[in-house]
Amino acid sequence: MATGAQVRGWNGPSRRRVPRFRVQAPMDVTVLRSGIPDTVPGRSVNICERGISAMLAGELVPGEAVGIEVHLPRVADALRTRALVRYQDKLRCGLEFVGLSAEQRAAIREWANQANAETGTSASPTAAAEKKGTDPDGASGTTSGNGGARKPKKKRRWVGWAIFLIFVAIAAGMAWWRWNRGWEELESELKNQQVASAEKPQAQVAAEVMEKLLIHRVEPTYPAEARQANLQGVIALDIVVGRDGSVVSMRPLNGPEVLARAAMDALRWWKFEPYRVNGEPAVVETTVAVEFKR
Repeated sequence: MATGAQVRGWNGPSRRRVPRFRVQAPMDVTVLRSGIPDTVPGRSVNICERGISAMLAGELVPGEAVGIEVHLPRVADALRTRALVRYQDKLRCGLEFVGLSAEQRAAIREWANQANAETGTSASPTAAAEKKGTDPDGASGTTSGNGGARKPKKKRRWVGWAIFLIFVAIAAGMAWWRWNRGWEELESELKNQQVASAEKPQAQVAAEVMEKLLIHRVEPTYPAEARQANLQGVIALDIVVGRDGSVVSMRPLNGPEVLARAAMDALRWWKFEPYRVNGEPAVVETTVAVEFKR
């Protein structure tokens, strides 16, 4: 598990060279860590031809290369491309597209134009009638039933604006409801993961016993800074293994921090056969050792 990631954001004047468009669409971000792909779900916030801003149910590290798949509204094919993580602030992150094709850029522009056309303010029947000097039902600008008195245009303008504002309020309410519902689903998923990792171990299992149950092992990456400093040795860690055999928490017991972080980054991908207590899968605690040598 990557630790110590620092948040880098931009607080100065805007450096955007292309306009961004608000869009709330489901998306998946795939990041490769220790040779194994990890998919993080989320929802987009805005998009442009250069990148995308999103709320994700997981943490990314600035500078990481990731894969993106986003399903824009009313677009048949998902947008799939590579990107670089430019900033991470809690659950929100900014991603810069890498290698976006001309066809994909054109698809984003076409989607933006269509979205603007569908949500733009077209003239209402009342406003169109005012431009022509007629009533909405086709009558002339003067009425013949009361001596030819003209209907006040100012009143008709206010009626048109009131209808427009009501429509905008309804549309905004529906958009907020959809966004809030999607975000509640993400928060529920995160909460379930936290509950699973917070379960107390039911047994302390010897390291040699758990080693026989290990079915997937990922070797740690020797950090370059540790090589330069000639750091080596064995890192011991206390870990908690969940009912499904995955490592849900870990704590290094010794060694330099740079080696402990590398060991934890590898251990998060280890997988065990579930340890059983009275025939049922159980949450257990054990100790593992990871060796670093040149």
